[in-house]
Amino acid sequence: MTVEELKRAFVYAYQQKADAVYFVPGHICLIGEHVLCNNDSDITSALSVGIYLLLRKNNEKCIKFWSLNEPEAINWNINQPIPKNINSWLKYPIGIFKKFINDKYDLDCGYDTLFWGNMPKGTELLPSEGLEIITAFALKDQICKYQSSTQNPQIRNHSLSYINLNIIPVELVSEITETLYARAEGYKVVISNTYIPHKVDVSPYLQRITESKLAFEYLNKIRPVYDWDGLTEDEFKTMVSTIENPVAIKAAYHAISEVYRTKQAIKAIKENDLKRFGQLMYDSHISLRDNLEIVSPEVDAIVSEALKIDGVLGSRMAGCGFGGCTISLVKEEAIDLFVKRVGHIYEDITGVKNYFYIANIGDCACKLF
Repeated sequence: MTVEELKRAFVYAYQQKADAVYFVPGHICLIGEHVLCNNDSDITSALSVGIYLLLRKNNEKCIKFWSLNEPEAINWNINQPIPKNINSWLKYPIGIFKKFINDKYDLDCGYDTLFWGNMPKGTELLPSEGLEIITAFALKDQICKYQSSTQNPQIRNHSLSYINLNIIPVELVSEITETLYARAEGYKVVISNTYIPHKVDVSPYLQRITESKLAFEYLNKIRPVYDWDGLTEDEFKTMVSTIENPVAIKAAYHAISEVYRTKQAIKAIKENDLKRFGQLMYDSHISLRDNLEIVSPEVDAIVSEALKIDGVLGSRMAGCGFGGCTISLVKEEAIDLFVKRVGHIYEDITGVKNYFYIANIGDCACKLF
């Protein structure tokens, strides 16, 4: 849907025009996932797809929530407790409104809201997080517009930059975000959905977490190691004999090498070396496959075929593994060939047609109108 179509939908729902339109992009990890003892020190790319929020003030002390994606809607009086039976998308924006109230913001009015998202299902674009971010961003903008306040509510430590801050200094966040956005002109993100669901609630993924943490504990017997960023590969090799579990060794090696790759990826972005960045993406995929062992054969087949196509910078598994999606950086002129060839090979192997979602690399949360 276009923004104009969303505006018309808002008028249809509330018989009034929206006061403002906000947008927050979805995001997906390019490199740095599953550094399990370092809280995932990753570089993620904001996309041109995401969540839109249209709203207007009303005089009813009531927040009216409506979505074009989901059937459930609700009117919530801000002076009343949050209904206990809410277990859907509504709990995320309502939770943000409640947090603002708890932080002593005086909401002297209610709001009519309309949400719509165009993020593909089955990817790691975190729509729940997007609902929280867009609601917080919009509400903060409205409060600054209509009230004189210097408060700054903390909403879950989101920087709106889509770069995790664990190994990237805060002062570099804006620079890396803007540089990646500029450097990737002429390329698009292609998300390939295998239609094999993630199985993160079962033992294999939980086992990987346990193994990585176990290795961390072994190494701390030699000397304090606060996170995987505190070790080089050479140091790890001198200490690896203390780890009794061979599977834990491989899990630990992935974490250490992935932190190193993430740092090298930052350097490649700053130096405008996209070819190097793409190679690091694939190296990450290989480590996820061979060390962490969470890449399914179907996902690996997509990545292998993708990298045979001229114009593909890099490709890797995306998300939690054991199924799910791949993410590739592809030149615009190579996208049709990419979709045709990869789709054909995948269907030959599995008998299943995979779905391709194509997006631009985007920016941060913003107010459109």
